[in-house]
Amino acid sequence: MPAPATPADPTVRATRRAAVASLLALVALGLAWELWLAPTGSGTLALKVLPLLPALPGLLRYRLYTCRWLSLLVWLYVAEGLVRSLTEAAPGALLGAIQVVLALTLFTACAWQVRWRLRKPATGAA
Repeated sequence: MPAPATPADPTVRATRRAAVASLLALVALGLAWELWLAPTGSGTLALKVLPLLPALPGLLRYRLYTCRWLSLLVWLYVAEGLVRSLTEAAPGALLGAIQVVLALTLFTACAWQVRWRLRKPATGAA
């Protein structure tokens, strides 16, 4: 199945760019945090980024369903970031706060795209 054409709507393109950027940053932060910056054990917590990886192809193909389920999944990362930013010493507290910001950015981009695309007439594949 070929990928849908790039939507002409600049809002859809902008929210997709924001979602992809924040998703990749969240994955990079999770790996760097657990493997190098402030590891909490043997590095197995780095596996927490695995649920985010299946979302990347869907975001790149403008799949509305991906935005929907990702906007629900991202709250686990918000919760973890909040807990760790309030309970860990530096640098874990700072990394937790950064994770919260990235996760909220991802949620906002996905929610905005879903809302915008459902309000507008269909211009491409959902």
